[in-house]
Amino acid sequence: MKRSTLVDWLLVLAVVALAAIPVLFVQGEFGGSDGLAEQAVTESHPDYEPWFTSIYEPPSGEIESGLFALQAAIGAGVLGYYFGVARTRRRLGRGPSVQRPEDSA
Repeated sequence: MKRSTLVDWLLVLAVVALAAIPVLFVQGEFGGSDGLAEQAVTESHPDYEPWFTSIYEPPSGEIESGLFALQAAIGAGVLGYYFGVARTRRRLGRGPSVQRPEDSA
């Protein structure tokens, strides 16, 4: 096995471990920071009125999580596309000059 393949697999294993260990070994409720912030504001300023309300309120938490994941996936796709285009442009255009056989004739 090549060294780069081994490093790739070790990185994948590390990412899986970082995601799995808290889920398996940390006891308690996994809540979001939005709920904690709302609770802190309500405790410190009980008469606080929000400035605006949401345009769309999803019917359940699962749909809200799905929409958040969709937003993250679209953002990752846009960033991946940008970096792919930038790398291709650099390789084809302004990258290090490579002596081609047809250029030397």
